[in-house]
Amino acid sequence: MERSQDKLGTMPIGRLLITMSVPMMISMFVQALYNMVDSMFVARLSENALTAVSLTFPLQNIMNAIAVGTGVGVSAMVSRSLGEGDGRRAERAANVQVTLSALYAVIFAAVGLLCSRSFFEHQTDVAEIIAYGHDYMLIVCVCAVGMFYGQNFEKLLVATGSSAQSMVSQAAGAVINIIFDPLLIFGIGPFPSLGVSGAAWATVLGQCVSALLALFFNLRCNHATRFRAKSMLPDPETLRGIFAVGLPSMITVGLGSAMSYLMNQIFLGFSTTAVAVFGIWIKMQSFGFMPVFGLNNGTIAIYSFNFGAKQYDRVRATLRLALMVGIGVTVAWALMYELLPVTMLRLFRASDYMLSIGVTALRLCSASLPLGACCVVLSSCFQSLGCARYTLLLNLMRQLIIQVPAAWLLALGGRLEPVWLAPLIAEATAAALAVVLSRRVMRTLN
Repeated sequence: MERSQDKLGTMPIGRLLITMSVPMMISMFVQALYNMVDSMFVARLSENALTAVSLTFPLQNIMNAIAVGTGVGVSAMVSRSLGEGDGRRAERAANVQVTLSALYAVIFAAVGLLCSRSFFEHQTDVAEIIAYGHDYMLIVCVCAVGMFYGQNFEKLLVATGSSAQSMVSQAAGAVINIIFDPLLIFGIGPFPSLGVSGAAWATVLGQCVSALLALFFNLRCNHATRFRAKSMLPDPETLRGIFAVGLPSMITVGLGSAMSYLMNQIFLGFSTTAVAVFGIWIKMQSFGFMPVFGLNNGTIAIYSFNFGAKQYDRVRATLRLALMVGIGVTVAWALMYELLPVTMLRLFRASDYMLSIGVTALRLCSASLPLGACCVVLSSCFQSLGCARYTLLLNLMRQLIIQVPAAWLLALGGRLEPVWLAPLIAEATAAALAVVLSRRVMRTLN
C-alpha cells in the first residue's frame, strides 16, 4: 500500500487538495464556531463579561501564535525532509516539538499566575471587567498544555498525510467546548455555575481532549515518524530548521495580539461597547478566515513536499487552486455579514446602542475578507518555499504598519464610524503587494 505521505507527490492536485485541506477546513470551521459560541454564551452574562473576554484575546493570540508557529515549522520541515528522502531529519523535528511544547506550557502557566490581574488593570478601571478577565486569563494560561500539544500533534498529522485524523481531533475538542460552555457557565444540571470561569474551563477541557486524540492518531497512523525519548532533546540544527519557517509564522500570528491590543486602546477612547463590537468582529473575521487557515494547513504540506522533490508544476497548480477556493469562501462570508449584520449581532445579545455601532462596523470590515484571504493563501506558499520574510512583511502591513495607524488617524476626527475602514485599507494594500511578490517567487521555480 502507498504510504500516506507519498500521495503528496503523486496524487492529482485537485483530489489531493480535497483530501488534505477539506478535512482541515471543516475542523477549523468547527473551531471558529466554538470561538463564536464561547462569546455568545459569555455575552448572556453581561456586556462587561464580553468585553473582558475580548480584552483577553491578545494574550490568547500570543499563545496560539507560538503553538501554531512551532507546528507550522515542524510540519514544513517534516514534509520537506520526507520529500527529500531524509526520514531521520523528519523524525528528529517531530520529537523536538514535544520538548518545546512542554517548555511553552510552563512559561505561560507562570505568566497566568503572576500577571493576570495586572494585565487588565493596565487597560481599564472597571472592577467587574478586571475580575472577569483575571479569572478567565488565569485558567487559560495555567492550563495551556492542551493547546500547545494539540496544535503540534495535529500539524504533525497533516505533515505526514493524515489530515482526516487531524480533523477528527480538532473537531472533537471543539465539540467538547461547545457542549460544556453552557453547562459550566450557567450551571445546568449537576454542573456548578461558574460564569466566565466556566467558559475558560470548557475551553481548556476541549483543548486537552483534542491533544490526547491527536497523540493517539499519531501513535496509530503516523508511520513516517516515531516518538523516541532520546530524540526529544533539542539540537541547534533542528531548531534552526523549525524556526526558520516557524518564527515568521509566530510573529505573523502574534501580530494579531499587538494589533488587537492597540486597536482596543483606540476604541476605548470612544466606549467599552466599541471594544466589545471590535471583539465580535475579530470572532467573525476568524470565522471567515478559519476555513482558509484550514486550507493552508493542507497546502503547506503539499508545497513543502513537492518543493523538496523539485516538482514545481505541482506547487504552482496548488497555489492557483488554493487562491480560488480561499477567495470564494470568504466572499460568501462577506456577503452574509453585509446582508445580515443585525442578525449576526443579535447572536451576542446586542443592545440597541451596540447595534448602532455594530451594523456599520460589520458592513465596512467584512469587505476586507476576500482581500485578506488572498494574503493568507500567498503567505503560506511563501513560507513553504523558503521566502518567509515575505510572509512577515505582508502580515506586518496587514496588522500593524497600515491598520493601526489608519485607525488612529481616522479616529482623530472624533467619529467612530470611519475607524472601521482601517481593516479594509490594510488588507487592500497588503493584497496588492502580495500579488507582486508572488510573481517574483513563481519566476524562481524553474
